[in-house]
Formats: sequence, structure tokens, C-alpha cells
Amino acid sequence: MRWLVVSMVLALVAPAAAQTGTTSLAEGGRPKIEAGLAGGGGWLPDYPAAEQNHLQGLAFPYLIYRGEILRSDDQGIRGRFYNSDAIGLDLSFSGAFPSSSDDNRAREGMADLDWQGEVGPALRLTLWRDTETRQRLNLELPVRAVFSTDLASVRYRGLTASPELAYERLDLFRPGGRFRVGVGPIFATGRLMDYFYRVGPEDVRPGRPEYDGKSGYLGTRMQFSYRMPITERLSLVAGGRVESFHGATNEGSPLFRDKWNTSVALGFAWSFFQSQARVASTASPFD
Repeated sequence: MRWLVVSMVLALVAPAAAQTGTTSLAEGGRPKIEAGLAGGGGWLPDYPAAEQNHLQGLAFPYLIYRGEILRSDDQGIRGRFYNSDAIGLDLSFSGAFPSSSDDNRAREGMADLDWQGEVGPALRLTLWRDTETRQRLNLELPVRAVFSTDLASVRYRGLTASPELAYERLDLFRPGGRFRVGVGPIFATGRLMDYFYRVGPEDVRPGRPEYDGKSGYLGTRMQFSYRMPITERLSLVAGGRVESFHGATNEGSPLFRDKWNTSVALGFAWSFFQSQARVASTASPFD
């Protein structure tokens, strides 16, 4: 999905800076506040089940705050309401870049897909963990509201639910390295399906009949990422995603063009400020 640049460059690249400061970890804590510069890019589908990919990227300043409740860290921007070895409950955020219909054959002449944002609760259930090798298996259950904006107005686009079975391992290949792979289905309400797949009467063309999106199964994705600290202040991140749309509810849409989507992304994060105030490592090495 088009989320990958934002969810990898924002939720993987910028938070990758939280993996910098390995010396600080060894000394018993991380900086409570960090600031830096992050950037990256990826080869990404224009929308779910699109037949075209485009190169997208960005560079931006970031701020990491490791508070007791509000955090922007390794796991993205979140409100940490409850956290233990077995259960976690966060308020999580994500987003997506806009996509120009002029650059997509299936959507030619249609309205562009705007900037998108997601927000909602995410429940984590830890099914297994090994504290010696610092690895765990989670069942993650996020439900998020989706909004779009053309920077002049904001519109509600529906809900997504994306349960995921995720494996994480710390210190893989080198101290501070973090590997994650997850797989799971994606479900969406009719409003979001319409945003991707609806063809209104005004958009009908030869080979593009009228179509109304339906709520239900959007697809299944497998995604992976690896973050590696190069120095105390510089980290690199790489990741990718393979998505299958076989059996998706909206296979009948003329905008549904490919049953497989593949995405790759690369990025960096450089921390140029770290506060003297430190946050002690918690009992959970993943937090």
C-alpha cells in the first residue's frame, strides 16, 4: 500500500533514531529528548492493488520524546496507555503520501488521492518471548480512523483493522540492530474502499465502468524492516512489503489492477541533539 513511505520513513526511519545512542543504553538510559534529521525513499504502489509503482521520498527534521505516556520512539508516535511484558495498549498514528491520478493509467482523469493520516488504538498481546536472545512474538490488533487532506480541508475516510502476527528480535547482526517481520490481513469500511476503488458516473470511460466500493477484506500483507545503528547518532533502515489481494472484496473494480503489490524502502536518521536528561531502560528491552 502507499502507506509504506510514511510508515517506513516516518514510522521506521525517524523512529530508527531511537536506536541511536547505544552508548547511552549501555550506561543505563536513553536521552529523554532527541532531535535530528531523517530521510528516505521507496518504490511504492500508487494504491492497494494498483498496477503501477512510483518512486517517493522525503527528508524532514524529527523530534523524539520518551515520556511515560506520550512517546515518539522505536515504535512510532504513540500514546502509551498501558504496557507490560504480556500486554500493551497504545494510541498509534500513521499516514500516506498523496498520489497524482495524472501519473496512473487506471485513474487518469479522476481526482487525486490526497495526503492521508491514520489514528487509533493498538492492542499488543505477547504470545512468546525469550529474554536471553531478546526476541518475541506478538499479536498486534490496531484499529484506526483514516482521514485525507488537500491541506485546505480534512475529510473522514473510514476505518481499517489490520491484525498482525509479528516477530521481533533485538541486537541481530550487531548491538542495537532491530529486525521485525509481520503478516496479517487488512479489513476496511466502505468509505475507505470507495476512496480507493469507486468509479462515479463522472469518471466513467471505455474500460472503466461505474463501480461502488464495498466494505470487507482489502488484502493480506507481509512486511519486514531492519534498523541498524552505524554510530551513536546515525542509523540506517531498510524494509519492504509484499501484499496479496487474491479474494479481495473489490476485485470487480476497474481500478483493481494487480493481485500482487511489492514495495521497498531505504532511509537514514541522524541525531544532532540529545538531552542530558535520561530515561532509564525499562524491564522490557523492546520498549
